[in-house]
Amino acid sequence: MVQHIIFDSPIGPLTTVENDAGLAAVYMTAHKRLPAPETLGSAVVPSASPVLSAVVEQLGEYFARERREFSVPLAPAGTPFQQRVWAALREIPYGELRTYGELAAMLGDPSMAQAVGAANGRNPISIIVPCHRVVGADGALVGYAGGLERKQFLLELENPSWTHTEALF
Repeated sequence: MVQHIIFDSPIGPLTTVENDAGLAAVYMTAHKRLPAPETLGSAVVPSASPVLSAVVEQLGEYFARERREFSVPLAPAGTPFQQRVWAALREIPYGELRTYGELAAMLGDPSMAQAVGAANGRNPISIIVPCHRVVGADGALVGYAGGLERKQFLLELENPSWTHTEALF
């Protein structure tokens, strides 16, 4: 069974998708890899699903700076390599950044930075699997499926002293 909800957030509407195993996706408005609407399953109210209800609650706490880690069951669909990258993303501490090269080194092969970047870009669970915490080798904001303005917002939410506006222009 696949079902979804859409709810408002400080970065615009978020679409969260649940499958039988847990949270399958968190998509932003104009997400670069937004799937066809018919693949999102039935639209439900948050109270119809303990998982989706928890996602709404935990993301609300995250945006209020009251939560740094998420505890919902995750079920993203991806290749074994993508799964390894997404697991590594979850190891990046709240408010910290890593480069694609550093993430590749964490996975055992610093030469895989481009492959890591491609897998990072396919992360279907935005925010909760924090692909926004990955930046280019020079620290520039690059490659965020929800848009660079949302990436910057999330980074500044987690670390208010971090600003990097020049990367947006």
